[in-house]
Amino acid sequence: MAGRGTKRRGTARPVPGRYPVRFGLAELLADADRANAWLLTVDEVAQSYVDLDDPTRLEFEYVRRIGDVIDCLADGPLEALHLGGAGCTVPRYVAATRPGSRQLVFDADEPLIDLVREQLDLRAVPNLRVRISDGREGVATRREGSADLVVADVFQRAKMPGDVATLEFTTDVARVLRPAGTYLINVADGPGLKFARRVVATIGAVFPHVVMLADSGVLRGRRFGNVVLVASRADLPVDEITRRAASAAFPSRVTSGGELERFRGNAKPIHDDEALDTPRPPWNVFGLPPRT
Repeated sequence: MAGRGTKRRGTARPVPGRYPVRFGLAELLADADRANAWLLTVDEVAQSYVDLDDPTRLEFEYVRRIGDVIDCLADGPLEALHLGGAGCTVPRYVAATRPGSRQLVFDADEPLIDLVREQLDLRAVPNLRVRISDGREGVATRREGSADLVVADVFQRAKMPGDVATLEFTTDVARVLRPAGTYLINVADGPGLKFARRVVATIGAVFPHVVMLADSGVLRGRRFGNVVLVASRADLPVDEITRRAASAAFPSRVTSGGELERFRGNAKPIHDDEALDTPRPPWNVFGLPPRT
């Protein structure tokens, strides 16, 4: 389903610069190749890429995969819940490609969200609300069966908080989703993918249908990178997701069924009472070139 960009309202042009936020020092950088596109970083780790003239432009590989999966879901507007906002790239995409969608974002970094509101025209996104809250606490406030889509892309100081990877939290996400709803979670991991295997085990203990998308180099342990997991209690459009992934500008491998079970191996689900240290990426994997 092709989406059209939406023109932004008449606001002042964003101001490049550095801004203190809760979890570090944010920086807003203009894209030299596009008139109104911006990179948002925190402590030199890339957080979001936002094209204010074309919200359907998804620059980061893993975000493009999330967008492709959303495009493969049943047509029509969505009731969407997003855990982790930053520049709100995915909510902007949903608003542009599925008019009439109603969306709620939970993000714990109030100064960062204030920056995005003022500098990146967040108020112009239709039917989008943002609440300052920890993602897990936010999900706990939602009604049973109130969402078609939950997207978890939560990172603090380059690491995924362990409490959004547990069985107990995943069970609460399932509670909030409608019977045919979809859960998307972005996981970052390195060679061996030990953490990703445990997240697969966790998600699979709650949802009967799970699909994994990742770059082949990441799956083969060649580099640190993103793994996107898609889960539902209903059948997922695996064939369509696979076609999209294969034809993308940055192709990814789609794993499901028995192949995903083999990937999981003997990995066990993650529980709340576990002292979990989530993977930290090597310096600058998701960041900027060193300053000179």
